Amino acid sequence: MFAPAPFLLKDVSVSQVMIQVCVALIPGIAAYASLVGPAILIQLVIATLAALVAEAVMLKLRGKPLALFLTDGSAIVTAWLIALTFPPLAPWWLVVTGTVFAVVVAKHLYGGLGQNPFNPAMVAFAVCIVAFPALMSQWPSVGLQLGLIDQMNIILGWAPRVDTLTGATPLDAMKTALKLGEGSFDVSTLLANQDIYGNFAGRGWEWVAGGYLVGGLWLWHRKLITWHVPLAFVGSLSLISGALWLYNPSQFASPLFHLLSGGAMLGAFFIATDPVSGCTTPRGKLIFGAGCGLLAYIIRVFGGYPDGVAFAVLLMNLSAPVIDLLTQPPVFGMKDKA
Repeated sequence: MFAPAPFLLKDVSVSQVMIQVCVALIPGIAAYASLVGPAILIQLVIATLAALVAEAVMLKLRGKPLALFLTDGSAIVTAWLIALTFPPLAPWWLVVTGTVFAVVVAKHLYGGLGQNPFNPAMVAFAVCIVAFPALMSQWPSVGLQLGLIDQMNIILGWAPRVDTLTGATPLDAMKTALKLGEGSFDVSTLLANQDIYGNFAGRGWEWVAGGYLVGGLWLWHRKLITWHVPLAFVGSLSLISGALWLYNPSQFASPLFHLLSGGAMLGAFFIATDPVSGCTTPRGKLIFGAGCGLLAYIIRVFGGYPDGVAFAVLLMNLSAPVIDLLTQPPVFGMKDKA
């Protein structure tokens, strides 16, 4: 019998891929937990439970086998990405709302696994930051020391939310300072504030970004992702931030700051590399990754949000079908595209 290429297939299931993605996230999660405490672990549990319940309900309504799809791990990966991009002390219902919206609307209403045109986790983030901007901006203050019980009480709403417990992210702090100063602030002076910015991009947050980088490189080593999207993402973000930094270092932060702050590394290796909502051709992946990095920087520096990774990925998700169409390689044996 005749079959289409490729003729050599890896014996890798969806669940095996998803498990390895979760494993790759562990270094970043460990660094995150050491920075903010057990709150992030609580949010991971809440998001995972919400995702599995929402997945089960939608599978039941669609008449799909529960055991097969609940164990594929895709809902868990979405839940983890949501928990890692939401503030760790966000109220439980906000994480549940975002997770349920991602699974029900961004995934199943488009046909389920493999059919969603947009990254579900980024849809959840975008919807929640537009609908609940104040809550999505309440990140733990630098150096805040709270135990498991205290953090759990805040997340579950059993303790009042105190403004002194929360603060701006390094990206938000820098944007606000530059805006309020109307150009009089010097970026190098801001970065000298070790209490907020640490050595490079945010006190402790450099280690979180480093953890995602290690996990992402492991995914590449395992051939679960290709180099195209991460390299193009990091390259375009570095090029534009480096060019503006060299042009005016008093108003624009260095490439190292942008790479190690916010969701740059998480976006480059774990979000923009989504094979369903991203591009599939090699040239298309390069364009897709470069577009994500470029748009993320533009939104960060000139837009209304401190970090633009989510919106950048969603905008490129919208463009992915056209990019793939225009970058299709020629059929074997043909000089031109079919």
